[in-house]
Amino acid sequence: MKIEYHPALGAELEEARDYYDERLLGLGRDFVDEFERQVLAVAAMPERWMIVVGDIRRVLMKRFPYIIYFRILDDGAIRIAVVKHEKRHPAYGRQRT
Repeated sequence: MKIEYHPALGAELEEARDYYDERLLGLGRDFVDEFERQVLAVAAMPERWMIVVGDIRRVLMKRFPYIIYFRILDDGAIRIAVVKHEKRHPAYGRQRT
């Protein structure tokens, strides 16, 4: 399964990782590891996850209060569009393609 990432995703991951590392050294790495586990779960069964609106689906991270938005593209690839804190506005990042 091919996985693509929106260009803004790197900055979102870095911001969250840095935030958690400021709280406890190594916690930022745990955040990134959890993100990667969830992406692998999405790749294994992309249609399992709830549709939010249109063709955008979401997966909740287990250990951290973050949501991952993604799309299944026409060619079957998965496009990870957003990783955001649950308290951010629900529409944040949904316009990303």
